[in-house]
Amino acid sequence: MYNTILFDLDGTLTDPAVGITNSVAYALEKYGIKVEDRKSLYSFIGPPLNDSFVKYYAFTSEKAMEAIMVYREYFRDKGIFENEVYEGIPELLEKIKKSGRKIVLATSKPEEFAVRILEHFDLIKYFDVVAGASMDEKRNKKGDVIKYAMEKGGFSIDDAVMIGDREHDIYGAKENGIPSIGVLFGYGSESELKEAGADYIAPTVGDIFSLL
Repeated sequence: MYNTILFDLDGTLTDPAVGITNSVAYALEKYGIKVEDRKSLYSFIGPPLNDSFVKYYAFTSEKAMEAIMVYREYFRDKGIFENEVYEGIPELLEKIKKSGRKIVLATSKPEEFAVRILEHFDLIKYFDVVAGASMDEKRNKKGDVIKYAMEKGGFSIDDAVMIGDREHDIYGAKENGIPSIGVLFGYGSESELKEAGADYIAPTVGDIFSLL
């Protein structure tokens, strides 16, 4: 039985599509790039932002960091709340909490923003530890965030499991020797999660608890 449950945020607990794509489009527009189809920006949901600006728009690392600062101009006060909790998540967290397990957030979103989101949706009360990226992006890879989360909480990896919707969550768990559950209601496909090596697949929110 897993007693320390790590959750990704975007695409796992909440659907942040509107806020993230609006923020990315806002940043790209500053560089003269107009995006008509916001769905084309869904690839930005989950991975570290600097990686995505480099990968999808061929930004240099320096330009990507500049773009992140512009992204945050929109996201900090508006995009952050263009977001919604997936149906069944509060009930799932309540059930896990009542079962005596520890609940940990491990997200590549800056920790400051992650805390505000959890507070806004009244989810913060379920979490024993909230761990996110640093604002300077030096800690943003999922493997580093998971390691930081475990150290911050003083938890052992022996009975921990990572739950997320993208390959980065699975790879980050593997880096830390933790099994993983890939969820299909977020932004990663079943093939992406299986190819990354997810130990379990949860098609719906309702399937998660039985896997624990």
